[in-house]
Amino acid sequence: MTNVPEQTLTTRQGHPVYDNQNTRTIGSRGPATLENYAFLEKMSHFDRERIPERVVHARGTTAFGYFEAYGTYGDEPIAKYTRAKLFQEAGKRTDVALRFSTVAGGRDSSEVARDPRGFAVKFYTEDGNWDLVGNNLGVFFIRDAIKFPDFIHSQKPDPVNFEAGVANRAFDFWSQSPEAMHMITILFSPRGIPADYRHQQGFGVNTYKWVNAAGESVLVKYHWIPKQGVKSLTSEDAANIQAQTLGSHTKDLYDAIEAGDYPEWELQVQVMEDHDHPELDFDPLDDTKVWPEELFPPKPVGRMVLNRNPENFFAENEQIAFGTGVLVDGLDFSDDKMLVGRTFSYSDTQRYRVGPNYLQLPVNAPKAKVATNQRDGQMAYGVDLAPGQNPHVNYEPSITGGVQETPKDEGYHSSVGPEINGRLTRARIERTNDYKQAGERFQLQEDWEKEELIANLVGALLQCDRPIQERMVWHFYMVEDELGQRVGDGVGVSLEDVKDLAPLPTQRLSEEELQRVANLGNNGPRNVEGLTMTHCVPNERVVVEREPQQASPAMMSN
Repeated sequence: MTNVPEQTLTTRQGHPVYDNQNTRTIGSRGPATLENYAFLEKMSHFDRERIPERVVHARGTTAFGYFEAYGTYGDEPIAKYTRAKLFQEAGKRTDVALRFSTVAGGRDSSEVARDPRGFAVKFYTEDGNWDLVGNNLGVFFIRDAIKFPDFIHSQKPDPVNFEAGVANRAFDFWSQSPEAMHMITILFSPRGIPADYRHQQGFGVNTYKWVNAAGESVLVKYHWIPKQGVKSLTSEDAANIQAQTLGSHTKDLYDAIEAGDYPEWELQVQVMEDHDHPELDFDPLDDTKVWPEELFPPKPVGRMVLNRNPENFFAENEQIAFGTGVLVDGLDFSDDKMLVGRTFSYSDTQRYRVGPNYLQLPVNAPKAKVATNQRDGQMAYGVDLAPGQNPHVNYEPSITGGVQETPKDEGYHSSVGPEINGRLTRARIERTNDYKQAGERFQLQEDWEKEELIANLVGALLQCDRPIQERMVWHFYMVEDELGQRVGDGVGVSLEDVKDLAPLPTQRLSEEELQRVANLGNNGPRNVEGLTMTHCVPNERVVVEREPQQASPAMMSN
């Protein structure tokens, strides 16, 4: 490897900048791609060199620990797939911070609300930070980031009267978004309310890439498997907890770590060749899907242990900030449309919420050397100077003592992955297949999970307008006959009521799906023999009884 001079240009994440002259494009003439993280970081900071407003963040808690690499991908040397340094040596440890959170609620909302849980891990690697930003459910509601503001708006109160009629608003959106069916079959099952943060899985959700020293790339998906097992709550269990406290998950995690009962997860990774895989009935870049584990088995690459609580909740939890664009050498983006959108949105949100210098805060700062030309902005308290750098020079290129691009060595490849050819367009992916994995997921759930899923869907849909109920029951019949019939019975919508509904104008149905429409309600159960799906692991119910209310001294004195 080439010796790297001390006066080397980096990003604020501590990543070396190999090319500060050209944005990332498809071909030399473009178009430019949105995941130009170094450009976005540079330009977004420049745009905010004057003080903006700030916003608050959602409910969450942070813990610290380490990631220990196995040095292998299953039985193979991991260097075959990625040159990322943190994975190479067996026993090599990298400091981490992990923030758990809920999505929809505010900072003081309940931690046992039905909601996906954020599972965001910051690796403080020798090459700068790597943020693996995911959640505890293996898929998501939408496949294109342009729909994210609409999705979130549908989960929030009415903007006119602020009435929290969330069910009608949420299912109104989902009834017109069949890609959400897979996530719904998980979220409304007990997995939508983990028993605590320690007993839940974590997923990268998006598709990423690994790149090896030869510049060869593969597609990957990340899975965190808790060594403590998976435990969940029913709606009744959650209500019994919420009657006493809103912060049960944070307390459980804090108490366990303080007692020396350190939670641990194994990181398992699925690998797929880097192309579009026309042999599959779904697109591997679609984050509403999981990859079949019998075809692409998850293999272990390391473990994570959490062994320290925050010393200050605000400094290390409220101000910790993540971004999906924060990758290190050997890790790369795929063309996953949600990942591209998140890569812009997350870091931009942090600059608005915490400030343009959020990466100078200790909890966010990389442990690698940082040398940038970024200056000023809200709450700047340091200058990212390299040793011996001329402080007068805050630009590049320069011959008067400024920082310089990182020298390109044998590990640097300006072109990675397959060649892409196509017209500029606005189009949905070809293989949507919105119902199959949702139906397989339903069939593979444990009996108590199925019962809870149906009860929760019925309870929510009873709050919805009749046309929304009918369209959702139609979708559920497309997912699985049993699911459609049982939810329909619960809300008073029969197969006869929905069998003549046409598919949505926005849907592109396959021949198999068109056949299900023609035979709605009489398709029979899907065959799941020999099928293994991410998330279908043993799930233990934690039964919680309602504690009797005790009168306060003030009440007793009355």
